[in-house]
Amino acid sequence: MKKHILLTLILLISVSGLHSQENQLSSGPMPGYSEMKEVPIWLQTKTQAEVFIKYHIQGDENEYFTNKITTKKETAFTALLIADTLEPGNTYEYDVYVNGIKEDFSFETVFETQKLWKWRGDAPDFSFLMGSGAYINEEKYDRPGDGYGGEYEIYNAMTDANPNFMIWLGDNIYLREPDWNSWTGIVHRYTQARQTPEMREFLSSTHNYAIWDDHDAGPNDSDRSFWNKNQTLKVFELFWANPSYGVGNINGAITSFEFADCEFFLLDNRTYRTPNRRKSGEKTQMGEEQLQWLFDNLSSSYAKFKFVVMGGQLLSTVEAYESYSNYGFQDERQRIIDFIREDSILNVVFLTGDVHFSEISVLKEEGKPTIWDITSSPLNSGFNTNALEQENNLRIPESVIMQRNYTKIDVVGTKENRHLLIRYFDSKGILLYEMNINPEEIQE
Repeated sequence: MKKHILLTLILLISVSGLHSQENQLSSGPMPGYSEMKEVPIWLQTKTQAEVFIKYHIQGDENEYFTNKITTKKETAFTALLIADTLEPGNTYEYDVYVNGIKEDFSFETVFETQKLWKWRGDAPDFSFLMGSGAYINEEKYDRPGDGYGGEYEIYNAMTDANPNFMIWLGDNIYLREPDWNSWTGIVHRYTQARQTPEMREFLSSTHNYAIWDDHDAGPNDSDRSFWNKNQTLKVFELFWANPSYGVGNINGAITSFEFADCEFFLLDNRTYRTPNRRKSGEKTQMGEEQLQWLFDNLSSSYAKFKFVVMGGQLLSTVEAYESYSNYGFQDERQRIIDFIREDSILNVVFLTGDVHFSEISVLKEEGKPTIWDITSSPLNSGFNTNALEQENNLRIPESVIMQRNYTKIDVVGTKENRHLLIRYFDSKGILLYEMNINPEEIQE
């Protein structure tokens, strides 16, 4: 009888132990940047735990392992696990282990390495998604009234779009009054957003890069004056897996990467930004060092397309919102345009968000490089229905979208006919607008 009771207790303890292991991840996994020999996988556990990842090339039985990390409260129980036994141009399947036990998911867990193509043939075709404004409702902390966020099914449509990667254009979360003045509040907001089922599956299905904008950096219209920007930046770093956070001696949410024959320059328009309402002194969004870094990279780039990623619009002539044409930032806007023209930088495409509607703007003059500004906003936050009442002299009128949407950009074609296919989709994945952008060539 005593043996029977003892066996029953052992069984109950074992079952309890297995039950406590279930769903130990709070969010993730999420692939970050994709390189030929290295890919990071981000995740977050609910409590302190030892985590690692086992991975293999699809169709190959040879298995490899990432580093092991013990997640800790001081770093929001997040981990960045590096897969570094990789070869270019492969798709890898992977499993996540928490405290030695494999986690089960209802979705596929894979990542890709970039292809080795230079000196071997044409650059590979690829596609990426982009968007800004991801508001996840939390009623007790939201403003009274109807929820500002909605149509979370947009992330299901984005998963089905099957891009090579996603660029988050800022306002990827919305810090609220209980959040931005404390580490605990900032971590809570990221954790709450990442637990959204639709978003979690999307994040797990593709590689992700991110910049930040005002709502990630602090209160609405955040700038360099915000007292707690060091903490908001640190949490941004903990919850994304960018190639870097800062370049050289320049700190902030700034980085860059190459993909096939294109380069992407991800800028930080908050860390060095002059307050919008300050009237005296020089007005800047980027700061001089970041501007010079961008100019150096644009002038030295051999990329077919040079994508400049930042939170607010560059080209729009509307003196509203936080575009470069408002709040006295016009001089810096013109400096950027003049530099591209004077140095004859071809095929510069700005990828922007923030304004809660989408549109394409173009600055085209005979004998000067054409500059594009592709705005994508919002994903699932509130949307602007008054965009056409503000006259942006450089917009393509039929491109204006005043509903929740995301953008897919395909870079396709051989070296001789390489071009961009720009497509906007609604939250159900229905096409709203499309156009092609053909590259300009150097005139000898």
